[in-house]
Amino acid sequence: MLDALRGHLRRALLLAVCVVLAAGCSLLPDVGKDETAGWSADRIYKEAHEAMVEGNFTRSAKLFDTLEGRFPYGRYAQQSILEGAYSNYRMDESEAAIAACDRFIRTYPNHPNVDYALYLKGLIYFHGDQGLMGYFYAVDLSERDPKAMRESFGAFKELVARFPQSKYAADAVDRVKYLTNALAMHEVHVARYYYNRGAYVASADRAAGSLVTYPQHPANEDALDIMVNSYDKLGLTVLRDDSRRVLEKTYPHSHYLVAAVPKPWWKVW
Repeated sequence: MLDALRGHLRRALLLAVCVVLAAGCSLLPDVGKDETAGWSADRIYKEAHEAMVEGNFTRSAKLFDTLEGRFPYGRYAQQSILEGAYSNYRMDESEAAIAACDRFIRTYPNHPNVDYALYLKGLIYFHGDQGLMGYFYAVDLSERDPKAMRESFGAFKELVARFPQSKYAADAVDRVKYLTNALAMHEVHVARYYYNRGAYVASADRAAGSLVTYPQHPANEDALDIMVNSYDKLGLTVLRDDSRRVLEKTYPHSHYLVAAVPKPWWKVW
């Protein structure tokens, strides 16, 4: 009889545990549930756009991705690509943002918002590798990896060429000028790097290449000075003197042309 009583107690305890567990599970959120299940394209877009405006880019990017995947040919599909790209850009998800821009340009080449896709792509590459400090301090683009600068330059240049009347064109023109100067100065940095390490042939060639690729830019003054000094180190006096004449004619007030004033013999400090 004692064994029977113990059996009843075990079954009662087991039943109580099951009831408690069942009640607890009913209180937990269903983490695998898709909140957008059954939502219309209109509702998903409105929720995503609202999240983007509020600065909740993680949510907006996810919802735009859902919208594009669920309604790829709907009237919101095109806009979801662009706004999803912007959301990813603001999340520092550059690769995803650029891929979305390229997909939009490729899929809808005649869409009136292609200019924005090109502008956004240019911006992403322009700011791409600055990191957190780039938002607080001015970053000299000429000292960065030139690949991103060239990609940014290409996007902005295409925008200006294809959509000269675009509201983004004026800013794109300014960025093209800035990037051209930055790319030219990058070549100067590389040329000076070679010069400082005694690679005078490479230094002169890199500086001369900068003059050909980026004519009439501020960095040309530095490039000419590097050429003068590199040819001097190599003993190529004709090329040295030719480079110096170009420097004197193009930049007559260059600080590179100011000869050091010798100290009087009696000054020892």
